[in-house]
Amino acid sequence: MFVDEVRIRIKAGDGGNGCVSFHREKYVPRGGPDGGDGGRGGGVAFRADPSMRTLLDFRYKRKYTAEPGGKGAGNMMRGKDGESLTINVPPGTLIKDADTGRVIADLFHPGEVQTVLQGGAGGKGNARFATSRRQTPRFAQ
Repeated sequence: MFVDEVRIRIKAGDGGNGCVSFHREKYVPRGGPDGGDGGRGGGVAFRADPSMRTLLDFRYKRKYTAEPGGKGAGNMMRGKDGESLTINVPPGTLIKDADTGRVIADLFHPGEVQTVLQGGAGGKGNARFATSRRQTPRFAQ
């Protein structure tokens, strides 16, 4: 069976949440904020794979989602970045926006890779919001 036109849904990974945390030690009664930032979400890319000849695989799996970023942690630890998703398609594939019909990518040459969606930015931890006036922010992004 030969399939030359399919409609799929793709989603980039969301960025991770920032952390609200405060430094605590035995002899440091009022440690400052030390919440880390969230990690970046993974992006979505398409690769022209010369071993593929048809879009039949996309007839059965229609939703593709990249990995989200990890949450920030205390002690200024940044969250893990999400893994990017690469989808193999046959050479000569046109990728279009379903709503507008605009061509997003044209994968003509074998091995060509085009990033279509960028992952979300990670949120900021409460340490990023500390200033001389606001020394203990109790919120994160």
